[in-house]
Amino acid sequence: MKRNVIIDTGPIVAFINARDKHHEWSKEQFSRIAPPLLTCESVISEACFLLRDIHNGSDIILELLKRGVINLPFKMEDSLEQIKWLLNKYSNVPMSLADACLVRMSEIYPDSSIFTLDNDFGIYRKNRRNVIRLLTRR
Repeated sequence: MKRNVIIDTGPIVAFINARDKHHEWSKEQFSRIAPPLLTCESVISEACFLLRDIHNGSDIILELLKRGVINLPFKMEDSLEQIKWLLNKYSNVPMSLADACLVRMSEIYPDSSIFTLDNDFGIYRKNRRNVIRLLTRR
């Protein structure tokens, strides 16, 4: 079982939305990861928004938080300078606030992997030059 996994919006949405093209893959990955999956409030906000038309979509996300399957250890206010730097560095991509928070989390949790469907994480670097370990669909 994989540990220290930081989860992005895409896999959460795919896991909950049975009609998502990545649903089966996301379910399979969830079964291989030891909880809790780590994330930030920006990811939860994005996922709730994207699941607004899915019956109980937001409720399922909140239940995953309540049950400790997903955990929110990241406190953005402790990393404002680093996030600002990342957003400026990758403004041409462009980088979302959620992505910047996840890159910062990968710096805080150096043995972690980011579970994502977003190809931009192949461009982003942690600690300014290090490749981020990814759990992604190839």
